[in-house]
Amino acid sequence: MPKRIKCGVIGAGWWATYAHIPALLAHPAAELVAIQKRDLVEARKVANDFGVPMACATTAELLAIVGLEAVVVSSSPNLHYEHAVAALELGKHVLIEKPMTMTAAEAGHLVEIAQERGLQFLISCPWHYTAHGAEAQRLVRSGHLGSVRLISILMTNPISHLLRGSGTVPTHGEGTPYMHPRPGTYSDPKIAGGGQIYAQISHVAAYLTFLTGAWPAEVFARFHNDGEAVDIYDVLSLRMSDGSLVSIASTGATSTSRRDFEVRVFGTEGMLFMDLWRGQMEFEAMTGERRVYPQLSEEEIYPHMAPAMNLIDSILDPSANVSPAILGQAAMDAVEAACKSAESGNDIRVSSKAGDAACIDFK
Repeated sequence: MPKRIKCGVIGAGWWATYAHIPALLAHPAAELVAIQKRDLVEARKVANDFGVPMACATTAELLAIVGLEAVVVSSSPNLHYEHAVAALELGKHVLIEKPMTMTAAEAGHLVEIAQERGLQFLISCPWHYTAHGAEAQRLVRSGHLGSVRLISILMTNPISHLLRGSGTVPTHGEGTPYMHPRPGTYSDPKIAGGGQIYAQISHVAAYLTFLTGAWPAEVFARFHNDGEAVDIYDVLSLRMSDGSLVSIASTGATSTSRRDFEVRVFGTEGMLFMDLWRGQMEFEAMTGERRVYPQLSEEEIYPHMAPAMNLIDSILDPSANVSPAILGQAAMDAVEAACKSAESGNDIRVSSKAGDAACIDFK
């Protein structure tokens, strides 16, 4: 039997126990040897319940494991940079949760380290792994839409209780999760970075660059906190590096039965209409030709285990990397600029090494 890739999980909380740990345990080429959680008693319980050999209370202890090759960073956002930089500097391949970091500079630094060391570095965005996502990216990047001129996005997900700190019931998956998010993980700006802009628009902004390869160039934003410490209602207007215009409206303040992720892409030669939460997609050429794609099944709509699976696949074959962390860097450029814009009332120009390259071809 071929040697399996030894891996660990930093931050064995709600999402790690729901998605990443089960994924690594299921991958035939992965050997999940350790999980980390600050409370050692809790860490040991998670390890025992999932059949993981080692439980660690510190990141340093986990990273010191002999033969460890890869880690998933699934700690709270304020710790992402600290944990990822430690892993990358020790030569570990990394999958990092979103929001990638607290600042755009931190995200860029992590990407630079990974590139310099030839490491696989992925951002955890399950939307990038659907059949519709792959086909939409192909249509946009191969020119079927012509030049992209306008993108409109509505993104909602019922996480208002998390942003307001009034509850910890998560929104993904069915049934009772193994554990719930800790209080404050989403509602305390010192831990979360921000509200809807960090928790959800980080998904949307990464998806923009995933689809088009373009980078955010200018951002104008308005937030409404609705009396809370973090933003609840967000509206963004962006100009991308390819000249396209983007509008994003997003909130977590919806009923528990309502989710929207509607993406409308308008090009000079065609239009693309996607409803990600409902697994629907259609393409219409300016000539009138129309193609409706098969609707995705419930299991295909949000492939939550795909990021951790892809971490292992990418180590074995770098060309298999579907969601490189540079997409998270693009998202953090947009998120940080939006926060500055909302605070100042001004349009914010984005300047970064990656952004100055205009368009990203990460395949």
